[in-house]
Amino acid sequence: ICNISWKYNCSVISLGNGGNRKGRSRKWKEFLRFPHINECTELEESIERDYYSLCVKEPIGKHLFRLFCATKSDLQHCIDLLDETAEYEVTPDDKRKNFGKQLINKYLTSQVFKHPIDVTFIWSCRALHECLSGAPFAEYQKSMYFDRFLQWKMVERRSITRDIFREYRVLGKGGFGEVCACQSRASGKMYACKKLEKKRIKKRSGEAMALNEKQILERVNSRFVVSLAYTYETKEALCLVLTLMNGGDLRFHIYNMGTEGLNKERVEFYAAEILCGLSHLHKKSIVYRDLKPENILLDDNAPEVITNTYYSVSVDWWGLGCLIYEMTAGNPPFRNHKERLPRQEMERRVQETIEHYGKKFDEDTKSICKSLLAKNPKERLGCKYGRGSEVIKGHGFFKDINFTRLEAGMMPPPFVPDPRAVYCADVLDIDQFSTVKGVSLDQVDENFYSKFNTGSVPVPWQNEIIETECFKDLNVFGPSD
Repeated sequence: ICNISWKYNCSVISLGNGGNRKGRSRKWKEFLRFPHINECTELEESIERDYYSLCVKEPIGKHLFRLFCATKSDLQHCIDLLDETAEYEVTPDDKRKNFGKQLINKYLTSQVFKHPIDVTFIWSCRALHECLSGAPFAEYQKSMYFDRFLQWKMVERRSITRDIFREYRVLGKGGFGEVCACQSRASGKMYACKKLEKKRIKKRSGEAMALNEKQILERVNSRFVVSLAYTYETKEALCLVLTLMNGGDLRFHIYNMGTEGLNKERVEFYAAEILCGLSHLHKKSIVYRDLKPENILLDDNAPEVITNTYYSVSVDWWGLGCLIYEMTAGNPPFRNHKERLPRQEMERRVQETIEHYGKKFDEDTKSICKSLLAKNPKERLGCKYGRGSEVIKGHGFFKDINFTRLEAGMMPPPFVPDPRAVYCADVLDIDQFSTVKGVSLDQVDENFYSKFNTGSVPVPWQNEIIETECFKDLNVFGPSD
């Protein structure tokens, strides 16, 4: 979660970061070689012909559908209006009204001025997609652009092995194994590879936990949540290939970058991004719950978790409050930095102690922390009225955040990591896992691995191909196309 990136202690290492053709293998085209279109027949017959899935959600599908629309002036006109409507959505408030009027004058009739501008553009977008999903979508499926989409999908679905990646330094540890930096030989894009050792999973009966993590990461596509791009297996481990975040984890920035704690601008920005990430998870009925420093945030459970009371998203809003407090104060709300407490005492403090607010807290920061750290989840901000994140976004603490622009990635972060720096522990300071003994693997285990080892995840893989310009370099149509 967050631009600065705090998952699995991932750090910058000075290796080409994969942008604009850097880091590709000399044989990169072999990894991405298109099959002959005749080899796509089975896929063509089985693929779900859904307009929104193929032409809106999937990045390569969206590009190819737009290339098709560019061959017809009326369809290109529709695409232009969709693009400018999207631009309107992220236009700063002081310029938005005038820009909206310009779009109406350019594309629509004067009659729409009778309606609110925002409503007008919502209606127009729906109408445009409804139009494009009809005859244009049907015609697209008979074109060379759809044939090329099928070829890309065949490449996407090829089996993935460790040979696809170069492996670099260890970045940290997960619950079942190490996390290291890796790089796609095909595109040059850098990733973090989280290894789940097979014998360690079996010894701890962690199969359900591992599969659940994989399936949840596959479901979430948000700029504020780490993406899963690939899964594959080796003889020893199951591997999750995840977004490599360049700035180190949040704990490192709070405690190892000068004075403990962060300035108000950074606290507000990071809290807003994490709020967006949690909101995206909640919309998919996912509660994160396990918010702690190595996973981004903190290590104090909400009171309802400690008492084993029924809970839902309330625990994540508690976690957000702890995060804002710790980023501001330079220590968690219920203990001092580096203070070690017995579990029973920690739980007592969480349930009974009122957090202390020092000079670092202005009124808005103090107010949001108190509201999010309410002991009773029914009184907690975000839990009272059933509107969750929208209520929290309206708090005065976030008065300088334009959430529409933030979600579009258009708000510059207050801190940009130095690409030459390493924001994590030295390799020698990362403890190694001991060897697992007395565990043997059998056919039941192999059956489980087949559920895990599913290769590329469509949207992150397609984004990788586009962002690293592999799409641009390979998507060339020959005389026979």
